[in-house]
Amino acid sequence: MGAEHAEKGRNASVVLSVNNVKKQIGKRLIIKGISFDVKAGEIFGFLGPNGSGKTTTIRMLVDLIKPTSGSITICGYDVQSHHNEALQYVGCIVENPELYGYLSGWENLEHFARMLPGITENRIREVVDIVGMDVRIHDKVKTYSLGMRQRLGIAQALLNDPKLLILDEPTNGLDPQGIKELREFIRSLADKGLSLFVSSHLLSEIQQMCDRVAIISHGEVIRVGEVAALIDESVSTVVWSVLPQAKALDVLLTEHEVQILSQQEESYESGERTSVPEKIVVQMNPDTIPVISRRMVELGVQLFGIEIKHPTLEDLFLKLTEGERIG
Repeated sequence: MGAEHAEKGRNASVVLSVNNVKKQIGKRLIIKGISFDVKAGEIFGFLGPNGSGKTTTIRMLVDLIKPTSGSITICGYDVQSHHNEALQYVGCIVENPELYGYLSGWENLEHFARMLPGITENRIREVVDIVGMDVRIHDKVKTYSLGMRQRLGIAQALLNDPKLLILDEPTNGLDPQGIKELREFIRSLADKGLSLFVSSHLLSEIQQMCDRVAIISHGEVIRVGEVAALIDESVSTVVWSVLPQAKALDVLLTEHEVQILSQQEESYESGERTSVPEKIVVQMNPDTIPVISRRMVELGVQLFGIEIKHPTLEDLFLKLTEGERIG
């Protein structure tokens, strides 16, 4: 027991740890040895297309299905060998929250509270306040918008005061305003110290919402890291609008880390060059733009515009998965 407590003390900042987890169904390996940690107070994104293994992984996290091998620990407790101890720290919404439309929001929370030990009326009031539903909590759930239902589902998941909240595709079906509100709400939960594990196939949502991300493809986690750092790994695209194109290309081709992606064919009108600028699209480090543009001007190139397109999580995903499509 002493060693177990020492282990938990060393890993106090790690709320969820997934270590080399595999899941085989029949002869097919669905999950292929995935590993990642979720730290206290962070929003951790789990990004991958439908069918990549996200929901299977979540079901293993909450012990709905057993991994074939590997380990999952929550707050230092192994999910399989110490099921109750581990899952007391977890709140989870897999797919749509199960709610009773003919009951009020408050009655739904009372119903779910009866299934948990020691949940008081004060705790129900606390979670209602946390999700900001005090005005509508006594209305029937069938009158709620999808965003309100999502908030009530989160209130239900928060009843046992978890350390880790698992949300599977939380923005599904929400309109842009609902997505923005949910994103801000999730951030407010993390600011209070809660760890959130957010599964999604929406690159833009993960990029705007999460601190770190694990990218999963075909049952394998192919990259884990801070969202900003992963994006920085991708090279920016720069669009040069120039005349004449040939001289500009001469300059760009002398740069070692410049990759020409495309160039507009040189055009002529009545046997003469047009005065319309032509575009050259390259991948490069934007920091070198001042030096390159100065060299172009010295060689008589006219610069009409330089457009920098910064990389996104989608660019990184497509690069890592060799073009696999995602939301």
